[in-house]
Amino acid sequence: MAGRLLRVLALFLFAFLDFIFRLQLRGRARSIHHRALWLRRWANQFRLAMAIDVTVRGRPPERGLLTANHLGYADIVVLGSLQPVVFVSKSEVANWPVVGPLTRCAGTLYIIRSQKSDVVRMGDEIMAVVEAGVAVTLFLEGTSSDGTEVLPFRSSLLAPAEARGWPATPAWIHYELEPGDGSVGEEICYWRDMTFGKHLLNLLSKRRIRAVVCFGDPVTGLADRKLLAAELHRQVCRLKDEYLSGNTVNVVGVGK
Repeated sequence: MAGRLLRVLALFLFAFLDFIFRLQLRGRARSIHHRALWLRRWANQFRLAMAIDVTVRGRPPERGLLTANHLGYADIVVLGSLQPVVFVSKSEVANWPVVGPLTRCAGTLYIIRSQKSDVVRMGDEIMAVVEAGVAVTLFLEGTSSDGTEVLPFRSSLLAPAEARGWPATPAWIHYELEPGDGSVGEEICYWRDMTFGKHLLNLLSKRRIRAVVCFGDPVTGLADRKLLAAELHRQVCRLKDEYLSGNTVNVVGVGK
């Protein structure tokens, strides 16, 4: 575990330096596309350092919105390693030690959940990213969980998709551990009152983590955001049921 921890800590430093020299000093830091590419490159490095293998079923979206269930910060590493994306996160993450600055480098959009009026501002920011040709990832459950159930989806952040008719792609994320390494709900998922440092150290002690990401077909043609949220939730639940029953779509990519 000590070796993995040192590698992760080194990656934090190298990622910051890379952002400064590759983006900031070259005048690319304002580019949504370049920040998304930077995130993909470094998310893949963190994924490898954390011993996470990713199996992909279906195809990730090239544009519009990606809506997925949420199990914890490992989701950012996994989804971010697959394609250039921009994440929407709660505003508190921006102030987290080390992690906060990295998410700012990646161009993460922060929403103040305690202010309902902030949804309007966030809608404008999401629109700018999608119109720049980069997909935006939303965790519509509004919180993370142990993955036992897919929590109901909130519809407020779907307003831009409602107005512009963007495709919204459902995705289901799942993790598996080696026998004897504990339960996913307690070892991988980051929820309840868990603390980041302790949780990360425990996660790095796992021999191997397998992540499965199942993408569904884009949902279009629903002009009501509440209906869209309900349909996306239904599709994510379907992806979960199909995978757990063994009836899944073809694997199109595996990251190791």
